[in-house]
Amino acid sequence: MKSVAIIGAGITGLTAAFRLQQKQIPVTVYEATHRVGGVIQSVRSKGYLAEFGPNTILEISPKITDLIRQAGLEKRLLYSDEKANNRYLVRYRRTIAMPSSPGGFFSSKLFTAGAKFALLREPFIRRWNNAYEESVADLVLRRLGREFLDIAIDSLVAGIYAGDPAKLSVQHAFPKLYALEQRYGSLIRGHIFGARERKRRAEVSKQDAKKISFDEGLQVLPDTLQARLGAAVHLKTTVTALTRQTHGWQVTLGMGGEERNEQHAAVLLAAPAYRLAEIALKTEGIASLQPLSEINYPPVVSVVLGFRRSDVAHPLDGFGMLIPRVENFHILGTLFSSSLFPGRAPEGHVTLTSYAGGMRNPSLASRDPSELYALTLQDLRVLLGITGQPTFQNCVFYPRAIPQYEVGYGRFKEFMDVMETSQPGLFFAGHYRHGISISDSLLSGYDAADRIEAKLK
Repeated sequence: MKSVAIIGAGITGLTAAFRLQQKQIPVTVYEATHRVGGVIQSVRSKGYLAEFGPNTILEISPKITDLIRQAGLEKRLLYSDEKANNRYLVRYRRTIAMPSSPGGFFSSKLFTAGAKFALLREPFIRRWNNAYEESVADLVLRRLGREFLDIAIDSLVAGIYAGDPAKLSVQHAFPKLYALEQRYGSLIRGHIFGARERKRRAEVSKQDAKKISFDEGLQVLPDTLQARLGAAVHLKTTVTALTRQTHGWQVTLGMGGEERNEQHAAVLLAAPAYRLAEIALKTEGIASLQPLSEINYPPVVSVVLGFRRSDVAHPLDGFGMLIPRVENFHILGTLFSSSLFPGRAPEGHVTLTSYAGGMRNPSLASRDPSELYALTLQDLRVLLGITGQPTFQNCVFYPRAIPQYEVGYGRFKEFMDVMETSQPGLFFAGHYRHGISISDSLLSGYDAADRIEAKLK
């Protein structure tokens, strides 16, 4: 059997390849860069472990647990510290712990009495009639009010998507939230009854899911999958064209200025959408991957700073903090990385991972590292009571970081559905299709392997 070509050695492509290999289906993974893992990037330096992309995987499905077991990583698996459960929001230029219970919400200083009253009215507001596609901001204003949008939702969207709630589609960016209102007529009722359904499916919500990593960071997972796949992974290999043939696909490769063709049974497109748009598609009729270039990927910079623990006044007893736009800080938020997992900082020190740019301030992300360190430190001094200077600093700039599921995003999903139907043996998977978190990408790769197996059989 000819192998399945997988374009992109991010976590989606590697997961799909590993699953297919387990099913005794040969695979060949093509990666244009010099490393696997995509945005996952863990670096050990000077006693610090810096995560420049995501910091955790959410254990939302048994499939994720099974993948880790099959990869032989159970002994290297870490669960986040249970004492680091607080999530902080910034209001009045200080951090306030988000409430974890109804009683805590009504006693919290995060929201005014008016905002709390608006929440009591939410179950009695009619469900959306789909007169048009709502943005996240539209939904929140309609059901919860301006204060919830400006304080809670704006910061949440910035933390997840580095996005703008006025542009993101609730139907596509937060499909489960959309489904809750459509099914139960209320977000609150949906949260209660939806939890029961997830329990029956042995799934948990992202809010309640356990956060996991590995002893040397998330990079352990893609590196291990690469090792399991062995010679099937080809780095520094750019796919320039795909040609549909009678019994499969021809993949045209560019390597060191030379070009060659390889024959494959099927092709899985698991690279970022803007990279896929650069691939020439040669088939009968008019078909092109160019529409994927229209998916918006704003720039984001990850800034990792280390400090002496004695120089940080904040207890750092949580996951991190999110910052609403109205608070006028430079950074979008900060993860308390060394509070989550052991080994992230030397003894007596802490690691803080901050993010800037995104849709809120795209030009900020590309500034000189020295300026980014200074601006980040300026914000952290105010919010976390930091004195002294960093003992570690590093940053990574992502010129195209996170796909934005904006209003109208359904046209891209429909495009992919049509392409898979009209071009047999061509498959799409990844953060541009099934959700942007690492957990979503893992499950997308898992699902793609099953779909490919069914098609080949």
